[in-house]
Amino acid sequence: MGTYRDDLTPVSRYQNLGARSVRYIRSLDAVPELTPEEREALHGVAERFAFRTNDYYLGLIDWDDPDDPIRRLVIPHPDELRDWGALDASNEASNTRLPGLQHKYADTALLLAIDACGGYCRYCFRKRLFMHENAEVSRDIEPGLEYIRSHPEISNVLVTGGDPLLLSTARLERLLGELADIPHVRMIRFGTKMLAFNPYRVLGDERLQQAIERFSGPGQRIYFMLHFDHPREITHPAREAVRLLRSLGAVCVNQCPIVAGVNDDPAVLAELFQLCTNVGCPQYYVFQGRPTAGNEPYEVPIVRGWTVFSQARRGLSGLSRRARFVMSHATGKIEIVGVDEERIYLRYHRAKDPADEDRVIVCRRDDDAYWLDQLEPVELG
Repeated sequence: MGTYRDDLTPVSRYQNLGARSVRYIRSLDAVPELTPEEREALHGVAERFAFRTNDYYLGLIDWDDPDDPIRRLVIPHPDELRDWGALDASNEASNTRLPGLQHKYADTALLLAIDACGGYCRYCFRKRLFMHENAEVSRDIEPGLEYIRSHPEISNVLVTGGDPLLLSTARLERLLGELADIPHVRMIRFGTKMLAFNPYRVLGDERLQQAIERFSGPGQRIYFMLHFDHPREITHPAREAVRLLRSLGAVCVNQCPIVAGVNDDPAVLAELFQLCTNVGCPQYYVFQGRPTAGNEPYEVPIVRGWTVFSQARRGLSGLSRRARFVMSHATGKIEIVGVDEERIYLRYHRAKDPADEDRVIVCRRDDDAYWLDQLEPVELG
């Protein structure tokens, strides 16, 4: 693993990096590196689970390697069509208070502000948003904002979707301004993979930069929940975009799932942890993949995921091993804290029912299980 000097620099430093135009691609026929036979085999997958990427991201792929991890992240796989999983694996519908607004934990609201991303990760747990017309995302954010205004317990708003950085800068400015005017909102978070898919979205938009700088301060901080899945996504422009966001007063962290064939190798995950620390977006969560329809080829069982996660942290300093390994279950965010020869140990890190907060769950070890519902609880006497 190399080193990277992460000093903060003025905004003007980035002007020459911001000029690149990125071309988005929605058809496998527009990916010349795929053979006609590959395109034919994958068209059915792309028809069911939407395909989208761009020329910048495709340029990160080693097309001579059929198992290239970046390719695996965005190019469809035939096994996605297997009958497996559920489209809403964590029952987000039960937390939806109105179109575009979820409220699961008392202090946190989710604004689903857009139903598109800079690219569609093949393992996405919200791929249902991109499949057909849905009522989960609302272009009119005012009802969601009014809900937040009327619930003073909400101090933390996560703007997500889709990827909110695909919104126009004018809409992002308006959203930030509206949230900034709500006294009880102390944190505004953006869940985004745009710095992996297209870092020029940040580097090339001075108006967006000014808005971030204006609305992120000690009283109300903007957080960017970045989404780098593999070290090769952290390119020079991506690093520069992270540094720019930090220089504007935003806080950056990284989170990602363990994905088969991408980062389910302790050496790869360790490199990702260290690199994220070096560039200024330390790892926050590592997720157990949700059992979402179409995601079977990307799933890693819990025990193997824990083994990869725990081995990746060995040899790293404390600053690079702060992440929690969790699953976003319907009942809460459950941390996997240990595995031994007989049992799996879990704890509620966040709970939908306050009575479950910090509750420990002990289950019989099952090396084939990939979700809490498949585990058998152990009664402790």
